[in-house]
Amino acid sequence: MFNALKNVFKIPELRNKILFTLAMLAVFRIGHWIPLPGINQEALAKAFGAANQESDSAFSRITSAVSMFSGGTLQHSTIFGLGVMPYITASIVFQLLMTVSPKLKKLQEEGATGRQKITEWTRYATIFLCFVQGFGWVQTIKSAEGGSLIYAQWLANPMWWIMAILALTAGTMFLMWIGEQIDKYGIGNGVSMIIMTGILTSMPSAVIDVYNLYDPGVPGKIGLTGVALLAGGFVTVVGGSVLLTVAQRRVPVQLAKHQTRGRSVIQGERSFLPLRINHSGVMPVIFASSLMIFPGILFGMMMNATLAPTTPSWLAWMGPVSTWLNDAFIMGHFPYVLGEIALIYFFSYFWITVQFNPEDMSKQLRDSGSFIPGLRPGPRTAEYLEAVMSRITYVGAAALAAIAVLPMLVADKFGIPFRVSQFLGGTGLLIVVAVVLDFVQRVEANLLMRNYQGFLGGQGDKGPRLRRSSM
Repeated sequence: MFNALKNVFKIPELRNKILFTLAMLAVFRIGHWIPLPGINQEALAKAFGAANQESDSAFSRITSAVSMFSGGTLQHSTIFGLGVMPYITASIVFQLLMTVSPKLKKLQEEGATGRQKITEWTRYATIFLCFVQGFGWVQTIKSAEGGSLIYAQWLANPMWWIMAILALTAGTMFLMWIGEQIDKYGIGNGVSMIIMTGILTSMPSAVIDVYNLYDPGVPGKIGLTGVALLAGGFVTVVGGSVLLTVAQRRVPVQLAKHQTRGRSVIQGERSFLPLRINHSGVMPVIFASSLMIFPGILFGMMMNATLAPTTPSWLAWMGPVSTWLNDAFIMGHFPYVLGEIALIYFFSYFWITVQFNPEDMSKQLRDSGSFIPGLRPGPRTAEYLEAVMSRITYVGAAALAAIAVLPMLVADKFGIPFRVSQFLGGTGLLIVVAVVLDFVQRVEANLLMRNYQGFLGGQGDKGPRLRRSSM
């Protein structure tokens, strides 16, 4: 490993890519400390502290989920508060539209020019979503704590509202630009690196919270069993994420025999077609966790409306129903867990429907003179690949759901706060592990391409094993 680290800095191009990536992430962290003018940051920090004590509150659900999935910093209400969530949402929308819109699909098939046009439209959609989400966040701050989070002289000033929304929009567009620069000049996926950085910077505070909450035998504190289960969940999520990322179903592929100019027949080689067990990555977990926020928020608003003293008598019967629904969709409770598992399965299969095309793969095998033993090239091969992918996706979605849900259940059972469980297990850690593995694999590929020893045991021409053999 130490040899691989030294080899990284021996290659000027790879060294510059890594340093550029770190510099862009440092710029992102600097923006973390630039607050929006007009907001009482001390009152906002106290409101977040109170919301964290009540992890089932709607305010806590919104801020925790958005901060984790976007890389933003709503807790301090900074210019990067919205993070990259609007850009991710716009990209997902256009990916879905490309499956149903012939015009967008044709643009994608045109090559670089078509993809550039789709990227331009995605940026315009991102700006629109920034305005919508920025207004929603400012409105949420206004509604919280009776409007005391915003200084009174700015609360009713329309120019302040315009300034705040424009600042949040500019911050997101700047983060989008940083992500694109990392894609172009750095190493790794830029948007994913920003999200991972936002999660990693919150992990030390989660560890401190565990230390402060550790007090065996005291009600409401974490005991030795809770710490052990939390550590076990951490190890399980890391190991399971690594296995899900590298696990493959290898389909045997046979290259057809061919005849040379001298009329000698060369036997076709046998190889494998690797199909990933978790083809969709962490996207199903992100989508499922994001969508499961809204039922709790909706039922919480219903409960507050139906239990208010001014509620009409004909709506009074909704009070017990909305209370039960609000309690049922608290994170870790059975209906919430069941709903998240169902959404993870749905998005896992939906993602392979969008991204995996067995017909195209079958045509590529046929055009290259390859075939799967026992199957005729063409529709029969496509049907087989689709059946295999459906079966392994079922297993991959089950493992993904287990990794996302188990830490949540442990946290609910032993009273571990959500701000701790979201970073030391489940979705947040799953995202971090997936992004880190992708980064390491890209660095490994650059090292092996230049004949250097890699992190994963690969030996290049300049590796120590070959040097010993040359002696």
